[in-house]
Amino acid sequence: MEVNASIFKAYDIRGVYQVDYDEELTYKLGYAYVALRRKELGRDNLKVVVARDMRLSSLSLQASLIKGLVEAGAEVINIGLASTPTFYFAVAHYGYDGGIQVSASHNPAKYNGFKMVRERALPIGEGNGMEELRNLVLAGNFSPSVTAGSVTDKTGVVADQVAADLEHIDLAEIKPLTVVIDTANAMGATFFDELFAHLPQVKVIKMNWDLDGTFPAHEADPFKHENMLSLCERVKAEGADLGISTDGDADRIFFVTEDGQAVEAGVTRAILCQIFLAEKPGAKIAYDIRPGRITPDTIIASGGTPTVTRVGHSLIKAQAIREGAYFAGESSGHFFLNMPEGCYEVPMIVTLKILAALSKSGQKFSDYIKPYQKYFHSGEINSTVTDPQAKIAEIKASYGDGQQSDLDGITVTYDDYWFNVRASNTEPLLRLNLEAVSQDKMEEKRDELLRLIRA
Repeated sequence: MEVNASIFKAYDIRGVYQVDYDEELTYKLGYAYVALRRKELGRDNLKVVVARDMRLSSLSLQASLIKGLVEAGAEVINIGLASTPTFYFAVAHYGYDGGIQVSASHNPAKYNGFKMVRERALPIGEGNGMEELRNLVLAGNFSPSVTAGSVTDKTGVVADQVAADLEHIDLAEIKPLTVVIDTANAMGATFFDELFAHLPQVKVIKMNWDLDGTFPAHEADPFKHENMLSLCERVKAEGADLGISTDGDADRIFFVTEDGQAVEAGVTRAILCQIFLAEKPGAKIAYDIRPGRITPDTIIASGGTPTVTRVGHSLIKAQAIREGAYFAGESSGHFFLNMPEGCYEVPMIVTLKILAALSKSGQKFSDYIKPYQKYFHSGEINSTVTDPQAKIAEIKASYGDGQQSDLDGITVTYDDYWFNVRASNTEPLLRLNLEAVSQDKMEEKRDELLRLIRA
C-alpha cells in the first residue's frame, strides 16, 4: 500500500493502521533501523530490543518488525508485552544497542506506531535521526543480509525494573494508604501489579485492569479530563487517599486527590522538583515551555537551576541529557530521571515518591497540593486554523508589548498572565495554554486569544 509519509513525526512514527501504513512498512522500518544504527556505531553486530503494547494490531506489526530486523542481520531481544518505560529500562539497564516499541501511546484504537531509541534509551526524533530513518524506509532499497540475525525471548524484565526502581525509596517511609488505579485497560497494569506486591501496606483498588486494545472503558489519555472522571468518582466513593491514572503505553502518569480532584500535571511536576532537589541539591531541572509557572518558581525556591525546553518527550529527554539535568518533566505527564544507565520516564519512581511525600506530610492530598495551586490554568485548547504559522505571526504582532520567546511556537509573558501558542506537528491546529494570577484574568485572556486564533 502507499505509505502516508506524515506518519514520521517529531517524536515517533504514528498513524492509522492499514490506512497510513501496514506490515510492509514495518518490515522496512526494521531494515532501515539496522542500517541507521550500523552507520552510527560503525559495526555490524547489533542487539536490538523489541516490545509491543496491547493494541489489536501490535502482535502482527511486531512480527513484521522482527522479520525486518532479523533479515537485516540484527540480534533481536524480544521482551513481548511491555510498557514503554519497561522497554526503555530494558534497552538501558542491560546495555543493548537500542530498540523499537510498537505502540501508539494514548491514541484511539485504530492507531498504532513505533518509538525508536539508541543505546541508553537515547531518543530518535526530529533532527536526531528521524529524517534519515524516514528516507531509508520510503526508499525501500533493501536486500537480505549475508548473515541473518536471531531472536531471543527475554523474560523477567518487569521484575528487574521494579527492583531497580525500589532502590530509589525507603519503603518504610510509605504508610498504610488506599489507592485507586485506573490503567485504562492498557500497559500500566503490567508494572503496577509487580510494584505493589512489594507494598503490602498499600491497598490497591484496580480499575480497567485487563489488557484490551479496544479501550472499552474510555480512551487511554488522562490528559483529557473526561477520561479522569470515573477515577475521580471512584476515589471519593471508596474513601481512598488518592488515585493514579496512566496512559496507553504507561509513560505518562496523573494523580487524583482524596476529594476527587484531578491534580494538574504542572503541580505534580512542581512537587517532584522539590522532592528531587532535596535529593540532589542545586541540580538542574528541565521543563517544557508550556505553562505552568509553579515549576520554575519551585525550582528556584528549592535552590535548583531551571532550564526550559521545547514540547515533546524525545526533545525534553535529549535536552536533559545534553545539559545534565537530573529531573525533567512535561506538563503532559511525562516525568524523567537522568540516571547513569539512561534518561527516560519513571512512573513507578514517581508513584513511590508521591506516596512517601504524602505519608511523611501527614496531610490529606488535597491539602498537600494547596501551596502549589497558585495560578489558574486554561488547560490545552485546540483550534483548527487554515495557516497555523500565519496565525502565530499575527499573535506575535498583537502581543508585541509582552516578553516573547519563539522556542516553540510563540510564548508571551506579562506580569499577570502568560501563554504559549504552538502548532500541531500533524494537523492544522493551534494549541493554546494560558495561565494567570486569577481565574478572572485567565478567562478574560483565554477568550481574547481564542477570538484572535479563531477569527
